[in-house]
Amino acid sequence: MVPSVEFQPLAAQAVRVVEALEMLGEPLPNATAVLAARSVEELQKALDAACLVGIHINPESRVKVQQGPARPDLVQLGWRSFLVKVQNEAGITAALQVRSPQAERHHGSPQNVINKAWLDLQQFTKQPMQERLSGLEVEYRILQLYSRDSGKREAKLSFDAGQGTQDLGFRNEVDILFTARAAIKVNFRVRDTDGKPATAMFEIRDSGGRVYPSQAKRTAPDLAFHPQIYRADGEDVYLPLGDFNILYTRGPEYRRKTMKLRVEDKPMTASFQLERWIDPSKQGWYSGDHHIHASGCAHYEKPAEGVYPKDMMRHILGEDLKVGSVLSWGPGWYFQKTFFEGKDHKLSTDLHKMRYDVEVSGFPSSHTGHIVLLGVKEQDYPNAQRIEDWPSWGVPVFRWAKSQGAVTGFAHSGWGLQYKAEKLPTDEVPPFDGIGANEYIVGVTQNLVDFISTVDTPYLNELNIWYHTLNAGYRTRISGETDFPCIYGERVGLGRSYVRQKSADYGDWVQGLREGRNYVSDGKSHLIDFQVNGARMGDGASELKLDKPGKVTASVTVQALLNETPDEELRRRPYDQKPYWDIERARVGRSNNIKVELIVNGEAVKTVEVAADGRPHKLALEADIARSAWVAYRVLPSAHTNPVWVTVGGSPVRVKESLAWCVRAVEQCRQQKMPRIRLEERGEAERTYDAARKAYETRLAEAR
Repeated sequence: MVPSVEFQPLAAQAVRVVEALEMLGEPLPNATAVLAARSVEELQKALDAACLVGIHINPESRVKVQQGPARPDLVQLGWRSFLVKVQNEAGITAALQVRSPQAERHHGSPQNVINKAWLDLQQFTKQPMQERLSGLEVEYRILQLYSRDSGKREAKLSFDAGQGTQDLGFRNEVDILFTARAAIKVNFRVRDTDGKPATAMFEIRDSGGRVYPSQAKRTAPDLAFHPQIYRADGEDVYLPLGDFNILYTRGPEYRRKTMKLRVEDKPMTASFQLERWIDPSKQGWYSGDHHIHASGCAHYEKPAEGVYPKDMMRHILGEDLKVGSVLSWGPGWYFQKTFFEGKDHKLSTDLHKMRYDVEVSGFPSSHTGHIVLLGVKEQDYPNAQRIEDWPSWGVPVFRWAKSQGAVTGFAHSGWGLQYKAEKLPTDEVPPFDGIGANEYIVGVTQNLVDFISTVDTPYLNELNIWYHTLNAGYRTRISGETDFPCIYGERVGLGRSYVRQKSADYGDWVQGLREGRNYVSDGKSHLIDFQVNGARMGDGASELKLDKPGKVTASVTVQALLNETPDEELRRRPYDQKPYWDIERARVGRSNNIKVELIVNGEAVKTVEVAADGRPHKLALEADIARSAWVAYRVLPSAHTNPVWVTVGGSPVRVKESLAWCVRAVEQCRQQKMPRIRLEERGEAERTYDAARKAYETRLAEAR
């Protein structure tokens, strides 16, 4: 016990330890006691129980070590995390080093049986932990150990804080006898609802909540930032002896099921039967996520810059995405772009398509908004040898992509479009100071932008600018995306577009985004077959023509599924905290109902409650159309249709308030972006911004 340490910094460090172990899939057994502690004695007592070793650094910076109370139990072919307590009388801030002769490989030289390598070890020093000692009188570190073998093995662990800090008499070393539980091969048999073999997601935990296989040093296709793994029918998992709880599913269209598994001392088979609650593809609606990355953010950086197509395809299959767009971008660009073929990847199946396309992110134009290019035939901008050679604003990139028939839009639209108050629509002009759909306000007037992305940023930021440009008479569509693993690392397909088509065809799917024959969703609520007086969303011009004002009937089939128990913590989160789109936010009170709204020109004109019980519910709501308008359905924030336009007497949609907003928005965007556009490109940019402002002003003059 070190009573001299102050409580506040020690408590802050303890919280980081708890968070780090939770992230590593090895939650601290007594985490509740740690977080509830109100004194340095209570904190140390709670944390010491998980310490494998204790380290004392004396005032002369000499290090000595002793074994702690934690059971020295390991897992064969897996990692285990322990705490290390450091009493730092010297107050040094050096990096703590740990070594073991049982973890050293001496290539080309004989090894005796005592020092034969069977161990691997590392300290976890990534966020939220720190690489170096803090200098606090006492702190806790995380030590991770891997065992190649099963059974009893002894290892010598030595610690120091730099040359010359080792204690005399070998007291900076400790010999520990470990017991490693044997790894048993478990063969997974996975069947879909129709009885066919499938790939699914599995989250495997023991009775202490530890994740298997360990998240420490995972190699693809298993990802270190996931508690889950993906396995196909017939594949194996190695688990130690003991009891396990397994959660399994296959994306949001499937029910989450659990199974208890006891692993004994011989190879075994575990069978899993998946269960759907909805299958939109049976009704002609095919899911897809147009924003997935195989490099950057949470992905591996070494030994390769990201992961390979086979790894990304496993995740697409495991979440039952019918279409997955893997976008090469700034991080890993020169490596990942080698997988581009300008066609469906060869790993695609009849039911699941994967293709490599492009996100213009980490490029000179990024400050004006990241751009998604789908279905490109060429991925390199003309005469550009390096990323730095690309244009420094977005419109030229859109023009080049459209010239080759690409479907184009903005990524993570809400960044830079934040608001002070939660109101939709709002006449407040956002700062336009981010990397979302900022230059959208200009590009849409050039008919260059096919879609604006939703689901992966706050709904208000995304929808407000889209609503205003629809009210200005422009017919850009929306799509759903995840931005995996940057905005969301949990899994691919958290944001989806469901496109009406005859089969899982990539080219037709992206064309469906352009035509607006899709709704967007978190996969937990669905707005199927939206029509207005028989005019179907995405057919032709998505337009119903009226000779004069009158009533219209908007029909849709709503199908949604809520968890039985409300998630009060999620519902209390502000709209601008993740998850941004989730059906839980649409729950009515503590009921099992969600709120479904009929939207006309951005305003909710009818609201009904629908049971989120997994069954289809048909709606047919009436709306008075006094002037030309666009009509849509939404479950806010969980699902949204694209519009059907209702024109009265041949007049276009012109909403005066929105057009005035668009004029102000162009100028705000100009103020933010123009200084970062290259001088030689600025003249053309100014002319384009001027043309955008004039286009809105002309339409404003037409508005009544």
